[in-house]
Amino acid sequence: MSARPQLDLENITLPMLNQTLAQQSSHKTAVTRLQLFLAFSRISLSSFGGAMFWTRRELIERQRWLTEREFLEIYTLGQLLPGPNVLNLTVMVGYRFAGWTGGASAVAGFLGWPCLVVVGMGILYQNYGRLPYVQQALGGMSSVAAGLLLATVIKLAAVLPRRWRPWLFGALAFIGVGVMRWPLLWVMAALAPWAVFAAWKHE
Repeated sequence: MSARPQLDLENITLPMLNQTLAQQSSHKTAVTRLQLFLAFSRISLSSFGGAMFWTRRELIERQRWLTEREFLEIYTLGQLLPGPNVLNLTVMVGYRFAGWTGGASAVAGFLGWPCLVVVGMGILYQNYGRLPYVQQALGGMSSVAAGLLLATVIKLAAVLPRRWRPWLFGALAFIGVGVMRWPLLWVMAALAPWAVFAAWKHE
């Protein structure tokens, strides 16, 4: 029973991924592998409180490599595919601008520096993590992370079509995963075909 929704989800997301990347490749900006490495290095080193806020800021507002709509489309595909959504987005953006080597450069910049930082932070936390001031600082950072995530969601929602159907599917997904605590795979497998059908019907 559990394998069937996964197969349906794959049949939906992979054609969407190929179609999105193919449509965007005709008007993509010239970006080198070094630029991808440096951009995603800045994202990873700035991503205190969540990477999505800083990824959007770097790719849309600073580098202007993507529009709001393009970012939302790639992020949506990264959310549907297995694995961390921001890492999926990193691979797709790097591949879009410089092929597989561009994807590898983006991933190297995104994951390389955090590995070093996390090792250092782990050593410090092991020695000083039980101090009251450290616990208070971590509690404060959790509030900042929630605020950054909320700000990113609001900005992404602003580019959605001004129709009730996208908001309906978003509300159903929130209720299914956030309120009812149903498995994410089952919720996506149930809603994704209807959402795609509704989008095609009203284009």
